Amino acid sequence: MMVWLLIALMTAAAVLAVLWPLGQRGVNLRAGNDVAVYRDQLEEIDRDQASGAIVAAEADAARLEVSRRLLTADAADAARAGEGRADAPHRRRLVAGLALIALPAGALALYLALGSPDLPGQPLAGRIAQVHGNQSVAEMFARVERHLEQHPEDGRGWEVVAPIYMRLGRYEDAVKARRNALRLLGATAERYSDLGEALVSLANGVVTGDAKQAFESALRADPTDISARFYSGLAAEQDGRNEEAARIWRALAADAPEGATWLASVERALARVDPSAAATARAAPAAPATPAPAQDAMIRGMVERLAARLREDGSDVEGWIRLVRSYTVLRDSARAQAATEDARKALAGDAEKLARLETALKEIAAGASPTDTVGPAVAATPATPAAPGADEAASQDAMIRGMVERLAARLRQDGSDVEGWIRLVRSYTVLGEADKARAAADEARRALKGDDDKLRRLDESARSLGVGG
Repeated sequence: MMVWLLIALMTAAAVLAVLWPLGQRGVNLRAGNDVAVYRDQLEEIDRDQASGAIVAAEADAARLEVSRRLLTADAADAARAGEGRADAPHRRRLVAGLALIALPAGALALYLALGSPDLPGQPLAGRIAQVHGNQSVAEMFARVERHLEQHPEDGRGWEVVAPIYMRLGRYEDAVKARRNALRLLGATAERYSDLGEALVSLANGVVTGDAKQAFESALRADPTDISARFYSGLAAEQDGRNEEAARIWRALAADAPEGATWLASVERALARVDPSAAATARAAPAAPATPAPAQDAMIRGMVERLAARLREDGSDVEGWIRLVRSYTVLRDSARAQAATEDARKALAGDAEKLARLETALKEIAAGASPTDTVGPAVAATPATPAAPGADEAASQDAMIRGMVERLAARLRQDGSDVEGWIRLVRSYTVLGEADKARAAADEARRALKGDDDKLRRLDESARSLGVGG
């Protein structure tokens, strides 16, 4: 419908362009030209006689001839003017009628002959591929990558491919592209935030030290940057500073414009660290309490994955701090001590990171309760392990739910990770959220459609968890 409206408007504009001159009063281009010439000749004769160039008799004879021609020209001009006034309206009406009929009819006939009015709509990707020689989107993207290999200083190209890498789950490539765009195109708050988000995705939802620095740079450039503020709160939550995380997210929610699509995510995050905010948040109601043993098992599994990553790359001081703090929360003094020693060995060659580690260890020791068995590396007085209290269980629950939501968010961006889907279904099952487990299994099946092997593994795991196949 919109196309035909545009065609009608274009046709009307073309007709107007033809009719407009016809509506103007015509001008006889020849009218008055001969008369003016003869009058100039009469004046010239007067000047010649005055200067003595011609005698009076010759001047009189010349005046007589020019005057005769002047009278003839006056009469001819008058006749032409009358004829034009009589015929002009008729001619204008005739031309206008032909234009009103012939232009639209001719345009329609030309379109029906050369156009394709019955051609169905085509997806954008298909049209782009047709323009580029029927190449697939993947082939065109490969061309862009080859272009960037040959021209690595093309900052705009890096900025274009970075979000594509993010959607494809190629987070290492996304980090590289974000860094190059930042370096080549200049520092802005948005580019720093984009880099930080890519680093968080690469770390499976963990706000690493490099990601923190990127978000801090974004906030220095623009203190109102939404992404940087949100992830700063997430970093505080992951470091165990729930009060600071709540303060950051409350301020972000207060500054949200009407109808902001990201506000619900902020409110859900705020409800994790500040239960008193759950009453006013537009998040879903909290799920029933989960038995402490199940929570403990899930937390330990996540902590062990963090420990495994640090054994491969021990340069992440923030990761070591989180590991020691996690073992402290789990009241595992032996592992907290071992992680502390491993961290000191891994960071021995970096005085700055080692100093940050020691400062954090003192903070962890100062914040430990008298019954915590943190080990001599962190706390001076070990004690007998005690059962988790209500506050600690709530903290564990918030930690679990935050990690599960981050896993779900990553899978919504890249649904090809079957192991991730299995972990998500298992997590919801352990949390007692059967509806979410079934929904996650159904969403996983849609995302993995076409890959029989992954679907088989998913269905086997789902059946073993009682979710159904």
